[in-house]
Amino acid sequence: MKLITVVAALLPLASAAGYSKQEYDSGAVMAKMMAKKEAAWAQHKAAGRYDNKRWNGFDKKRGGRDVIRCINGKAEAVKGDPDQTYKCKDIDMYDFKTHEELGSNDGEGSGSWGWTYWGREFIAIGQTDGAAFAEVTRQGKLVYLGRLPAQASPVIWREIKTNGNYLIVGSEGVGHNVQIFDMRKLLKVDPRRPKVFSTETDLTSLFTDLPIGRSHNVVVNEEKGYAVAVGAQPRNSSCAAGLIFINMDNPAKPYSPGCAPQDGYVHDAQCIVYRGPHRKYYGRDICYGYNEDTLTIYDVTNKKGPQAASVISRTPYKGASYTHQGWIIDPMWQTHLVLDDELDEGELDPDRTPPDSPAIDGFPVTYIFDITNLEKPVNTGYYKSSVRSVDHNQFIYDGLAYQSNYQAGLRILDVSTIPSDPSGKSVKEIAYFDVYPPDDDEEGGGIAVWDFGTWSHFTFPSGWIVINTIDRGAFVVKMSKFAGRGYGKRHVKRVR
Repeated sequence: MKLITVVAALLPLASAAGYSKQEYDSGAVMAKMMAKKEAAWAQHKAAGRYDNKRWNGFDKKRGGRDVIRCINGKAEAVKGDPDQTYKCKDIDMYDFKTHEELGSNDGEGSGSWGWTYWGREFIAIGQTDGAAFAEVTRQGKLVYLGRLPAQASPVIWREIKTNGNYLIVGSEGVGHNVQIFDMRKLLKVDPRRPKVFSTETDLTSLFTDLPIGRSHNVVVNEEKGYAVAVGAQPRNSSCAAGLIFINMDNPAKPYSPGCAPQDGYVHDAQCIVYRGPHRKYYGRDICYGYNEDTLTIYDVTNKKGPQAASVISRTPYKGASYTHQGWIIDPMWQTHLVLDDELDEGELDPDRTPPDSPAIDGFPVTYIFDITNLEKPVNTGYYKSSVRSVDHNQFIYDGLAYQSNYQAGLRILDVSTIPSDPSGKSVKEIAYFDVYPPDDDEEGGGIAVWDFGTWSHFTFPSGWIVINTIDRGAFVVKMSKFAGRGYGKRHVKRVR
């Protein structure tokens, strides 16, 4: 089975391999990547390839089965339908809802995040036209509760985090700003009457201290109780699309005490209290920035002023094309992190990808960094996937890296060996659930493009994992050997 035709690559920015600093700083690389994604998505949508209706009625089609087991490497959601037979390893499927069934009006999926309240588990599912809310039951069923519409013109980029009981929603939509919503409003919703919440009366607040009201992502330090808007365009603003801090001591009255423009545009970040081995920074508030061509580490203990915080280090790496996102291996020890690069597979401009990129053949790479010295991080090695695709977002729970790799689906790596073997040679893929069957028979098991598949996922303490896909909807899955067991530790005591 062959993948349908994808949009051809745009003309390269220059003839030499690799992008220049000026191209990153000006936003040319990011703009080109976004334009190509939008063109591909528009083409597929016009051709009806994102039409959710063909998957509606999934519960009836699967014949009343409570769980679809991964048997002999396949989860046959609808018997006899190759387009709903998913390649898998040690992950079972429990439910699926299309974006239409999750209240979207012809929208696609993007970021997502979860919230747990006294044992109940809820998911916010980013879509082009807003965020859908659902509860994941103890049986792994996805129960739709309602939605929070977009604050501006629809755009697929919507990223979500939680800060305590509050949902933080950012978007690339101009004028969207950052929505702050009290998730406890969901506790009284009757699923028989899902509620469309008002952007005027149901929001706790709207953070508007952004240059033109857009951001690429939102970040939260739950222990300290603050949020950060990153990639808030334009790049020539006073904050240079860097870290814009959001004080949430009073969620109804958020404000920005300052920003960190020192290394320009920040695509994504993780902010945590440092408890690693570098004594100089112990107890400091540290943000790890994924800044297009470097891993940039900030000391953000001081958040006040137009030049708040300070840059501890900027670290490039061999093959860097678009440093996208990453996560600390262990929040208690903080000796290593992993990051992904969204362009090192060469899908944008094959002739511009650095020839020494370890992912240039289209098999994505997870880069490993030793951060025992925050001032001198070292790229010690990498893990290379066995399936051709593009890597996007990854988060780590209890020594396992859960990765959303677009058309290759959810991949789960055991990264617990990294501290003892930082080369990455001991990292193993222990489970996966491929959400896009049409390219499974391609050479390498898939194609390295952004057109379909999973944008994001969230792992709950119970072990349920919700996978949010661009084209189909949301899956609820669980690793087979953890079925029925509590799994994952992500809640920390908040300190003020």
